[in-house]
Amino acid sequence: MKAAVYYENGPPSVLKYEDVPDPVCLPQGIVIKVEAVSIEGGDTLNRAGGELVTHPHIVGYQAAGTIIEVGAEVTDLKVGQRVTTVNVYGSHAEKRSVFARTAWPVPDNLDIRQAAAIPVPFGTADDCLFEFGRLKAGETVLIQAGAGAVGLAAIQLARRAGATVIATASSDERLEKLKAFGMDHGINYKTQDLVAEAKRLTDNRGVNLVVDPVGGSTLQKSILSLAYRGRVSFVGRAGREPMTVDVTTMMGGNQSLSGVFLGAEIFTDRVHANIQRHIDDVAAGKLKVVIDREFPLKDAAAAHEYIESRKAVGRVLLIP
Repeated sequence: MKAAVYYENGPPSVLKYEDVPDPVCLPQGIVIKVEAVSIEGGDTLNRAGGELVTHPHIVGYQAAGTIIEVGAEVTDLKVGQRVTTVNVYGSHAEKRSVFARTAWPVPDNLDIRQAAAIPVPFGTADDCLFEFGRLKAGETVLIQAGAGAVGLAAIQLARRAGATVIATASSDERLEKLKAFGMDHGINYKTQDLVAEAKRLTDNRGVNLVVDPVGGSTLQKSILSLAYRGRVSFVGRAGREPMTVDVTTMMGGNQSLSGVFLGAEIFTDRVHANIQRHIDDVAAGKLKVVIDREFPLKDAAAAHEYIESRKAVGRVLLIP
């Protein structure tokens, strides 16, 4: 099969389009013919500095397609069924092998390209808001990097839950696009003081919850934007800055900081059912998946470069 591979960590240019052996189907797993790859933020971070588990390495968390092989111990999935899948690597290829537990059936009326982009962003956003963020109706949530896939999912889920939604982005143009998904107030972090603006929008009380997939200096601003008993769900380091955060201000406000990693519970019944609900809601038109651009699999390097330009609103896909 063809795949986008690399032999060493580095910039997008390390990605090469090559022939590699087909993946092996595990007894508890499936193999799919990949029809759409959703490039995750973690994919670009792993390419830049993550462990090379295979050689050459095929990066990638998410991909959707049709099952072409089923393991001997799998009883709930079958050949010919459309699924969206998650694994720690292997999405950037024409075929991929995953555990059946990290595959979700795709309804007939749902575009496979949209299905590819659902599990990690929506599952992560849900955990940040509710499982660990304890968001309630009437509260105010600040969503950092609102134009990213996790941010767009979080905006929709928070608005549906009855929260007031503030989101950040790098331009007024990107913020304008977020209004259609439920954003009440936008903060341009390039031109505005994020903490001061968050305080102003909440009559100086601060926000009840922050969803922060950026980290670095942004995490400090998230903490300083909190209200009394406010919470931060820290879920990534998209900013790629060193983590030099002072948490001493949190004591006086009885505030909390929770690290969130969907992968730690990806095999649980709770997460599996939660992701399937989001897939079904997208199919029913209750939630929206935003696809910014599509690239051929052979142009994976260009797709990664585009993501790192921070111009995208929503997900960037690879199509084998």
